[in-house]
Amino acid sequence: MVKKNAAAKKEAGYQIYLKQIEALSKVANLIASGMYVDELLRLIVQVTAEVMNSKISSLMILDEEKKELVIRATQSVSDAYNKKANLKLGQGIVGRVASENKPIVVLDLQKDDRYINQDIARIEGLVSLASVPLAVRGRVIGVLNCYTSKKHEFTKTELNILSALANQAAFAIESAELAVRARSAEEALQTRKLVERAKEILSLEANIQSQEAYRLIQKQSMDRRKSMRDIAEAIILSHDLKSKH
Repeated sequence: MVKKNAAAKKEAGYQIYLKQIEALSKVANLIASGMYVDELLRLIVQVTAEVMNSKISSLMILDEEKKELVIRATQSVSDAYNKKANLKLGQGIVGRVASENKPIVVLDLQKDDRYINQDIARIEGLVSLASVPLAVRGRVIGVLNCYTSKKHEFTKTELNILSALANQAAFAIESAELAVRARSAEEALQTRKLVERAKEILSLEANIQSQEAYRLIQKQSMDRRKSMRDIAEAIILSHDLKSKH
């Protein structure tokens, strides 16, 4: 009987492990698919909640200007939790995870004074918490939280899985930010090329210096409340139309 119980326990543990590996594989495949980052982060918290059997999973992103953690994704349907105030860096348990770049595990939130949302914990029946940082090359960009409705001692394996999910979320966020910066750089380069072309056209047509042509484009941009790119494109289009006649 003891051997059967031990075997059953081992099999259950093995099934949980397989489920966790499948979850990590699923998230990795979603990242590779180029899914939009907000949708991906929502799926990460859903996978976290499913794999960890948690009541609430949430992913908070650090607003570096305000030094605050903001909820970016959660599978929670609780208005009280979803609308809770942002956390200052270093504030409460989750704020400390972000400021110290170290996971924190709490067995009973309702008895831990460090947890500043005690009212929400009681209302929603949140008991244990595992919170791990999202970091990119040592720089913390957010936190992944896992709350349970019963006392739960998170194992080393579970914390490793949470950390792996957090790392994948961090990778997805960084990739999205790099893509945005790349697009911005490309757009800035295109704008410079268009403005340079418009300057050449104005200089030739109005017989003025390049600097004066630039100031005219700048003034038109301010007067018409349009971007310099828009003004430059209008000058180039007008020139091209004249050239055809």
